[in-house]
Amino acid sequence: MTATAGDGATQRQPLTRDRVLAGAIAVADAGGLEALTIRSLADALGVKPMAIYHHVARKDAILAGMIDAVFAEIALPPSDMDWRAAIRVRAGSARDVLRRHPWAIGLMDSRREPGPSTLRHHEAVIGTLQAGGFPIEVVGHAYSLLDSYTYGFVVQEATLPLDVEDGPGAAEAFLDVLDAAEYPNLAGLAAEVASGSGDGADDEFAFGLELVLDGLERLRAGRTRGARDRRGETL
Repeated sequence: MTATAGDGATQRQPLTRDRVLAGAIAVADAGGLEALTIRSLADALGVKPMAIYHHVARKDAILAGMIDAVFAEIALPPSDMDWRAAIRVRAGSARDVLRRHPWAIGLMDSRREPGPSTLRHHEAVIGTLQAGGFPIEVVGHAYSLLDSYTYGFVVQEATLPLDVEDGPGAAEAFLDVLDAAEYPNLAGLAAEVASGSGDGADDEFAFGLELVLDGLERLRAGRTRGARDRRGETL
C-alpha cells in the first residue's frame, strides 16, 4: 500500500542551493561560524555530507552565499529620500539584520567574488552618497565610516554581558563594590546608569549615527564649496 501524508509518512523536502544556504545560516545563527561544518550542516538538513557538494562546491562558496543572503536582508537606501534619511534607513536595517546574524560581521566585505545581492547593495549605497553630493573620491571613505560605526555598534551590543534593561541594577551593584574616591569619574557614570535615566540601545545607536552623519555633511559641504571655488578660479 502506498504511504500518504495521512498515514504519517514524511515527504523529504528536495535539497537545493537555497536550502543549503538557509540551513548554514541557521547553524551559524545558533552556534556561530565555529559550529558550521559540512557534517553539522548535513545533520541539520537531514542529508549525507556528500549531498551538500552537489549544490555548493566548497565551504568557501557556502560562506559567500551566506553573506550574499545577509546582504539581501538589509534594506536598500530609499531613492525617494535625501541622502541622510536614506542612510538612516539602511543603517538601521543593517543593525537589525546583523543582530540576527552577528557571525556575518567579520565576513561582510571579505568575499573576492561577491554575489548579486552584495553588488546590488553596494551599488545602491554608493549611488545614494553620490546623488547626495559626495564626490566620488570621498564616497569610499564615507561608506567605510558608516559601516565601521554600524558594525562596531552591533559587536558592542553582542558582547555586553547584560541586556540594556539590566543596566541600572548592574550599575547599582557595581557602585557597591567600587571605590568612588579612587575612581570618581567611573562612579559618576555608573550612578547615571543606575538612575535609569540613560538612553536605551536604540537611542544610543541613533545618537552616534547622527554624529557620523553630521561629520559627513561637513565633509560633503566642504568638498562642494572647494569644487565651486576651483571652477571659479579657472573661469
